[in-house]
Amino acid sequence: MLPLSKISVILPSLDPDIKLLTVIDGLVEYGFDDIILINDGSKQENLHYFEAAAAHPQVTVLHHPENRGKGAALKTAFTWFLEHRPERSGVVTVDGDNQHHPEDTKACALHMLETGRLTLGVRDFSQPDVPSRSRFGNRITSGVFKIFVGMRISDTQTGLRAIPAKYLRLFTQIEGDRFEYETNMLLKMQSCKIPFDEVKIRTVYIEENESSHFRPLQDSWRIYKLILSHFFKYTICSLFSFFVDEGAFMLFTHLFQGFASGFALTALPAGCARILSSVFNFTVNKKLVFHSSASSGKALLRYFALAVPIALLQIGLTHGAYLLLHIAADRIFLRGLIHAVVMIVLFIVSYMVQQRWVFADDSQLSEN
Repeated sequence: MLPLSKISVILPSLDPDIKLLTVIDGLVEYGFDDIILINDGSKQENLHYFEAAAAHPQVTVLHHPENRGKGAALKTAFTWFLEHRPERSGVVTVDGDNQHHPEDTKACALHMLETGRLTLGVRDFSQPDVPSRSRFGNRITSGVFKIFVGMRISDTQTGLRAIPAKYLRLFTQIEGDRFEYETNMLLKMQSCKIPFDEVKIRTVYIEENESSHFRPLQDSWRIYKLILSHFFKYTICSLFSFFVDEGAFMLFTHLFQGFASGFALTALPAGCARILSSVFNFTVNKKLVFHSSASSGKALLRYFALAVPIALLQIGLTHGAYLLLHIAADRIFLRGLIHAVVMIVLFIVSYMVQQRWVFADDSQLSEN
């Protein structure tokens, strides 16, 4: 059996033009013998392209009566593949606007077959012919992914993805019906620790990418909302932890009044409150924010091993900034502003370290 006969191509399409047939002809020429084409509710005047595609013996056309989105089209195809192609090893998803060269599609499919790993076809956004909005958008999104998700991805919006069959059932259950689905797929890969590789592909933009159905405002909001969801949860949990700390401090101050005074009446309630709020923060971060399966004991040790340096850094950086900038003690507002900036930076640093180290699975740490 030829290697590519183990792979099905999944091709979602909305209101295509002649480029769709060019894509299909190229895939057939490069040896793909099973192409699952999804008509995602295209207009009547575009349906003849699907009829022409169906004339190819290698093509199966699935139809959505109305437009449901790229994510829904991919899930429809994944479900159909699992039911009708159980003997095949996986799929490779491509776009129908001829931006993915069939040689690159083949390279990603073969890499997936050789390694058994999910494979992303990634573009080089540093090339001069890349539209500026695409270059800037990918740099921002890749940076956000790296900081807030902990994934290093060169091309977060690539539609060329070779996926082993064993992951498709999981991917049919991912939320999202439009472009945010592909971002959700990456987030699911991270949370489930699905290994992946990147394969460099051609960077092709036809007519400045004008044929794209991506809606800059609506779809960007959907995507960034997903990427930052963990950080939002982390922020909310930190606020709750602050209230727990304040409430516990007042409670312990009341309880210690009978046998403590002076410095002890400040230190004892503050220390007990901080321990209580730290345990609360650790618990909610582990279960609700990072969904970690790491050993609670080891993770707790790492949590406090992080907390002490962060506290010392807060003091050192704040005081160092005061000295470096010659800010006198009576300049309360400026001191407060610097303190806030330091706190925000360390808040993000703490999030990144907790995500990558404190709450990382023990097996993941041993691999690193």
